[in-house]
Amino acid sequence: MKKAFTLLVVLSLPFLSGCKFVTGLTKVATTVAVATGSLDAQHADSINKGTEAVVKTFEDITPSQEYFIGRSVAAMVLKEYKPFDDAEANKYLNVLGSVLAKVSDKPQTFGGYHFLVMETEEINAFAAPGGFILVSRGLLRCCKSEDEVAAVLAHEIAHIQHGHALQAIQKGRVTGALTVLAAESAKSFGGEEIAELTNIFEGSLNDIIGTMVNSGYSRKFETQADSSAITIMRRAGYNPSALKTMLALMEKNLDHTEGKGFGKTHPDPSVRIKDIEALISDCGPVARIPSRDARYKKA
Repeated sequence: MKKAFTLLVVLSLPFLSGCKFVTGLTKVATTVAVATGSLDAQHADSINKGTEAVVKTFEDITPSQEYFIGRSVAAMVLKEYKPFDDAEANKYLNVLGSVLAKVSDKPQTFGGYHFLVMETEEINAFAAPGGFILVSRGLLRCCKSEDEVAAVLAHEIAHIQHGHALQAIQKGRVTGALTVLAAESAKSFGGEEIAELTNIFEGSLNDIIGTMVNSGYSRKFETQADSSAITIMRRAGYNPSALKTMLALMEKNLDHTEGKGFGKTHPDPSVRIKDIEALISDCGPVARIPSRDARYKKA
């Protein structure tokens, strides 16, 4: 009967969509288990309280938790995309990124912002929680000026500013419930059941990473990031229209038959360009700064 209770909760978890549903389903499951004699009331109460605590934890992720989540996500991305071994290029990206981050609405993170070039011709970029921003060499090669590099970085900083990656992770609150089940069940379940729960927990984490890296953000999130990127660029003295130019260059260079990269994880560039045109309609001319052009060409 204990196995039946575990199976009831575990099989239901993949279909959960919110905190109240998580705690509600767990309470229903424990009530049924107590009524049928497969679980004692004290153990049931422990599971219910534990689930509520974990759900609350996912609602209120602390800056340090965000940092460690982001570091794990970045490490998993870098298993597929190797870092570009060029100290000068990475230094340039970090200097420019740090300037932009300081004028964003989230100028500081627990571990600071970190920028890294990925050694791949694929056109893509990732913004992991806590300030980890990874940009492909292929995407940087699309840039024709520092303003366009700034546009790429400002957009990724905006994703972190709005917590878009964290919101994707919170859709996986199921992992928290699984953690409670694994911990609480250790008191009464055998090694086979614990191993099964552990495997499901690890699989859920992989699902979260897959959603962030492969599925990409919604058009709503991308539009929000573009809007904030324009604000960041204005504050730092970069030309906001470079975001539009950058997208046009990316669209021209995208391999739509490849089935991966930017084209897979982002809305069609032409759609975003139309949205951006409305946002920059009041932008006046921005003077070019020779030192920035020289710095870009050197990097």
